[in-house]
Amino acid sequence: MNEHEIAKGLEVWILQNLLNVSILLGIMASGLLLAQGYYRELSRHLNLRVSRELWNLLTVLLADLMLVAVFLVGYVVLNPDIMADIKMAVPFYPIATLLFTAALVLRLFKGGHDVDSPNFDWSLRLTLAGNFINVLGFTFVAEAASDEYLAHHASPFWTYLKTHFRSNADPIGLEVSQVTFLVCFPLLLLLSAWAVKSALVGMKPSPPKA
Repeated sequence: MNEHEIAKGLEVWILQNLLNVSILLGIMASGLLLAQGYYRELSRHLNLRVSRELWNLLTVLLADLMLVAVFLVGYVVLNPDIMADIKMAVPFYPIATLLFTAALVLRLFKGGHDVDSPNFDWSLRLTLAGNFINVLGFTFVAEAASDEYLAHHASPFWTYLKTHFRSNADPIGLEVSQVTFLVCFPLLLLLSAWAVKSALVGMKPSPPKA
């Protein structure tokens, strides 16, 4: 094994693990959003006003940071070359990335961090849908029945999923990856443009009251 092969193997290992961790972060982010009642109960045990404010800030910030990480990893791996190198469930993972990105935009720029805002409910629904799609892809495609199992228990179901919806499966998986990229990447750019536009609008000072 030469130096290039070692470097390539290390790159694939890092990207694959980043992708797997991002799936877990998405699940954790949804869990944090669902735990609003738990936060309120704990907040009652904090005596100082400053402590309560810091606690409220922390509970919002943690979920948003996790969603930012999910977006960044999703953007990095939504790349034709990387998709051909690592084991992704397509179009599951990229679609989930779009849903998490939309949820992040709502939370950061559309008041979705406020529990009383309708956009909080929408951001929660989007993260739950993203997690559902990720779990389906991870369980039934990326981590489908192993080749060792299929060697003794032939299964058209598992074989079809592994050969058609894994991004690095040659040739059909590679074709599905290309179609997924051509559809999902422009949508991700549109969501990013929406975020930038919303951020610029939010930076404008409010008109003075009459």
